[in-house]
This record gives sequence, structure tokens and C-alpha cells, in this order.
Amino acid sequence: MTASKKETLRKEMTARRKQAHAALGEDASDGIAVQILALFDPIPKQVPVSLYWPIGSEIDTAPLLAVLFERGHVLGLPVTPGSPGPLSFRRWTPDTEMTVGPMNIPVPKASPAMFPDILLVPLLAFDTRGYRLGYGGGYYDRTLSQARARRRVMAIGLAYDEQEVDQVPTEPTDQPLDMVITPTRVIEPAELARLGRAGR
Repeated sequence: MTASKKETLRKEMTARRKQAHAALGEDASDGIAVQILALFDPIPKQVPVSLYWPIGSEIDTAPLLAVLFERGHVLGLPVTPGSPGPLSFRRWTPDTEMTVGPMNIPVPKASPAMFPDILLVPLLAFDTRGYRLGYGGGYYDRTLSQARARRRVMAIGLAYDEQEVDQVPTEPTDQPLDMVITPTRVIEPAELARLGRAGR
């Protein structure tokens, strides 16, 4: 039942995100970049960060890649495995040669592996509990589950305001986000805030 609810919501939110992207586009990316940079100001520059190479109507991360690199962060991009499993990450710089990886997403061609402490992730929908609706592969959920079992990591969703829903259908394997950033807001899930864990 939950899986069918998710699939129905994916269709609706894919259309809604396309509309927001067409209306806001570059302005949304710039607005989120401003929010991220304010958030990252007290974070040590040596903290490794993963972003994503945007496809379709996803929030464009190009402004963030450029500015965070100039700030001195070690940056990485995810690589989707050929079979179900967690994502791996390869280092990225402006000089990195890219190639087409699984699912036709550009990935660094021959960069060393990196292990992010902060992950900026795309999504189709989110709610104020911190849950995200992805594309159904479960890659970020598996990645966060394994990483959180070993160390403290922060997962931040990047989204348009229009992607918020009352409640994302969830399953036991779904991993919550620590934060969602839109062009106008920084959303810290209420439950995490009460536990003193938001923004860690």
C-alpha cells in the first residue's frame, strides 16, 4: 500500500517540480546557495561535502559547487552502483573530467573516492518531519543508513517550496533528512529540533 501511495505521489510531484523549475529556475538555485553559505559559515572548511549533478528539474547545484570549492571544501559527487546498494562518492573539482554513469547521470571519470560528512540531496517531495520522497531506488536511504551506523553525518534536502507535502508515505527503511533548504526557508524537522539534533 505504501509503495503504491509513493508511486502516485511521485507522478504528482514530478509535475509540480517541473512547474516550479520553469517558473523559478536560476533564481531558486541562487536563493538556495545564499541559504547554504550562511549555514556553512561556521562549518570548518575541511569538512567534506557531497552534492549531486542536477538532471531534469532538480535544483541546480552549479552555483554551490563553484562557491564551496572556492571556500576550500572537499567536494564529491555520487556514483550509483550497478546493483542495489549504497552510493559511492568521487571527488570533484572544476577540472574534473566527467563521464556518463549509470542512469545517464554525469560522474567523475577517474577521481579518488571521498566520504562526505554533509550530503546535499535532491528530492521530489518533503514534509516537516524531514522525510523525503525520492525516485524509488532507495540509494540515499541505504547510503545514510550505513553511514549513520558508523559516524555522524548530516543530510540536507534541496527543494522548491512547492515540493512540500503534508506527509510523505514512509517505510521502515526510509531515512529522514536533518534539514530541508528551499529558496526562502531553512526547515528543521520539529522532532529533531526537540531532541537538540537539528543543525548538528
